[in-house]
Amino acid sequence: MKGMAERIAVPVRAWANNRTRARAGAGAKARTFSWSLALAASAALAQPAASAASLASSIPTPEQVRAAYRSSEAVLLDRHGVPVQSLRIDMKARRLDWVSFDDISPALPAAILQAEDQRFYEHGGVDWNAAAKAAWDNLFRTRPRGASTITMQLAALLDPALLPKSKGRSWGQKWDQIQAARELDAGWTKRQIIEAYLNLVSFRGELQGVGAASRGLFGKAPSGLNLTESAILASLLRAPSAAPRLVSQRACALARELRMPATCADIELRTAIALGRPQLAAGLAPAPQVAQQLLTGMAAGQSVRSTLDADVQRFAQGALRQQLMALTARNVNDGAVLVLDNASGDILAYVGNAGGAEVDGVAALRQAGSTLKPFLYQLALERRLLTAASLMDDSSFGIATGAGTYAPQNYDKGFKGYVSVRTSLASSLNVPAVRTLVMTGLDRFYARLRDVGLSSLTESADYYGYSLALGSAEVSLLELTNAYRTLANGGLYAPARLVATVDGLAGAGAGGRAGGSAASKPLRVLDARTSFIIGDILADRAARSTTFGLKNELATTFWSAVKTGTSKDMRDNWCIGYSDRYTVGVWVGNFDGQAMWDVSGVTGAAPVWRDVMDYLHHGQPSRAPAAPAGVVRRQVTWQPALEPTRAEWFLAGTDTAVVALLQDSDSGQPPAIVYPSPGSVIAIDPDIPPGRERVMFHAQAAQGLTWRLNGAALAAASADFPWTPQPGTHELALVDAADKVVASSRFQVRGNAR
Repeated sequence: MKGMAERIAVPVRAWANNRTRARAGAGAKARTFSWSLALAASAALAQPAASAASLASSIPTPEQVRAAYRSSEAVLLDRHGVPVQSLRIDMKARRLDWVSFDDISPALPAAILQAEDQRFYEHGGVDWNAAAKAAWDNLFRTRPRGASTITMQLAALLDPALLPKSKGRSWGQKWDQIQAARELDAGWTKRQIIEAYLNLVSFRGELQGVGAASRGLFGKAPSGLNLTESAILASLLRAPSAAPRLVSQRACALARELRMPATCADIELRTAIALGRPQLAAGLAPAPQVAQQLLTGMAAGQSVRSTLDADVQRFAQGALRQQLMALTARNVNDGAVLVLDNASGDILAYVGNAGGAEVDGVAALRQAGSTLKPFLYQLALERRLLTAASLMDDSSFGIATGAGTYAPQNYDKGFKGYVSVRTSLASSLNVPAVRTLVMTGLDRFYARLRDVGLSSLTESADYYGYSLALGSAEVSLLELTNAYRTLANGGLYAPARLVATVDGLAGAGAGGRAGGSAASKPLRVLDARTSFIIGDILADRAARSTTFGLKNELATTFWSAVKTGTSKDMRDNWCIGYSDRYTVGVWVGNFDGQAMWDVSGVTGAAPVWRDVMDYLHHGQPSRAPAAPAGVVRRQVTWQPALEPTRAEWFLAGTDTAVVALLQDSDSGQPPAIVYPSPGSVIAIDPDIPPGRERVMFHAQAAQGLTWRLNGAALAAASADFPWTPQPGTHELALVDAADKVVASSRFQVRGNAR
């Protein structure tokens, strides 16, 4: 291996210089050695052996060779020092860590000695019997035959001056190789020679050493090599670039010599598979995106300890892959998982892409959907605009904007009437969320999202508008999951950490990209009391049942707070939640932006979240947090009985025993046409079969009013009206009992008549 001599330059140079002086004293002449080995053998036998003292001072020791060895990879370690991922640094060859003799399957040395050096344990570095036979055969055969022993080959691997030229080794080179092999055999043990040889020899292409060859060709550690695999590796040594068929023929012949049970057909098939496409990540818990972040720019042979846990990483990746396979028929192809330790911020699992390293789903920006709602309600509770028991109006609602009327709808297209804040958040109702944003103010909510670390909100608050309550902004899984960790920690924010330091696990990340610097001191960005109440709501399966039912993937057997989210047109699906120790975030969807087919947070991302949470808490249940000072629990009754009487959490001073609905609470909301709003342009969809397409006319505060289209009465406006769209300009109106127009909307329909 050419680079080895350069890294142990002093002992190898001294070793080579001693041999050069000896050769010069013997009067050796340089000539090609391809025609006969006999002359070299006789000259070597006539040369006096070097003294033990000179050998000890000239040849490199096994310890020097092993210390100078460098892997071609920079290695990513988990928090316990377990290799997780490697990144290729040295492009000249591919080497993994040095493998000791005890960690190599006994089958491999046996196969290699049978193929290359059957009298290895009998000779002193040079096999004179084999040399004599080779010299005789080379005199009378057109195909030359070599007689280099394992020890002689090792000498050439250690000293590049001994490597053959294009016309073969010269007389001087062969002399030096023989002398070097005798010195190595005298100074090293047979075990040390085999170990070094197996770590330095090239097996196939760029795969150098038994570690790279075993993992690259067979996807296993060298300790797991079987007889067939060992025979294939041994057969590669004479011609590492040989065609698979030739390699399998040699391996088959070697198997017969070793009396192996494998058939030639089996060996041929295994050879074809092994030589097909090397992969070095087998057996690891891959984290390619983390490796790119932490290993880029490092030197070959270096390693960095991350905060990852190899077992958690492996499980999270497996759970994600299994769910994506189950969702293939629903056009779901990609996903990402992030696991955080609540106390430290350590990233325990970072699965950026279940299928490879091309896209980092943890750092990619996607629409947040309903996952931003907990921070909106937390702000409203903190400002004492609402309590968890306050009633919210879940009915048709519109907000006039510069682009027209914004009319939010719930996921199921229906309305629930009056519901509490607890039910509104837990069941992820959209209309109450937008009403809450109107109360808190768009600018305040925008600032709150920035406070919890959502740095991807780079546009102004007005750019996002009131749809920000429903997650119209794009966020990363990393920042969103860490924002939920802020809730888990009672409102204390600190960046997630990905780098471990020597004294333990003290790295830190910054912003939207986890990385390593000094650990950040937690910063209070949320009120601890209202953070506790939000967590209690997100853990309430009864409050969640309005939308999700009592039995679903969100209902763990231990305490956990969780929220799902689905973006517009089902392009992004989220499930993020926390226990007392961990915060887990999951995203599924398609990196190319394609919409999923009928996939919600409960059916898409939630099963992965549940599996990972169950794995993390196997044998260690999560417990509900204790209520902080300033929070009181009180029995509440609603009048009328819109919700069952229950105990509710309040900020001290906002508690009440009765929540009464004011019958005139809607008096300030005038009748209006919410959809289609004035100036709307509706396009007929040619993919919808004729007679099946409908436009829903939707109004607010329309009790007692009637729909009228182009002067013709349609139906009572207290309910949505399904209308088959027709091309042209239309005038839609709300009229009262006196046939007076209360509200109107002029809109267009474009397309071909159906």
